[in-house]
Amino acid sequence: MASNRSKSSPKRETRQALTFEMALQLCPHEGVAENVAAAFGLIVPDYDAIRAEHASALKRMAEAFEGSLNDKATEMHFQRIVGALVGSAVGAGRFYSTKVGEARAATARAADGGDDEHGSPIGFESKAQRTREFAADMAMQAYALLAAAHGAIDAYKDLTGDDWKAYEAPAEAQVEKKAATAQIGAFGG
Repeated sequence: MASNRSKSSPKRETRQALTFEMALQLCPHEGVAENVAAAFGLIVPDYDAIRAEHASALKRMAEAFEGSLNDKATEMHFQRIVGALVGSAVGAGRFYSTKVGEARAATARAADGGDDEHGSPIGFESKAQRTREFAADMAMQAYALLAAAHGAIDAYKDLTGDDWKAYEAPAEAQVEKKAATAQIGAFGG
């Protein structure tokens, strides 16, 4: 007789929760953003304005519900929205960090006569220069996305009264224990 039981799924790796602290470590802070902007002729994103606008946007979103959500639903909904913005900042910070590493490596290779051994054609930038400029652009983007996440966290505190915490899935063992309890309960008694 064939069984229609599903096979157990392969063990999933638990993802590390993306926190604002991670974003702070990965993204450039104000001093780095100002130094990079000065060195590359870029404009530093207005951190305070971006932060305030994102906080305001989330508050307007909450107002649009006009009481349609209870407190728990509001908390869950905005926890996810803030999580997305924090995740975006973490991702941008990781990408920025990678590009800075690549820029350093390209600059070192060029200084040692590596990739740009024969120089670049007149009027064209070297590969190392383009790599540094791209890293600088990523610094400005990561800094701006950090500001957006910061504003979202501010709004979450105002909306819920609680500090935002990254969502962490329950441990696999807890889920399995709950499933086992439910299965045993199905037998009655």
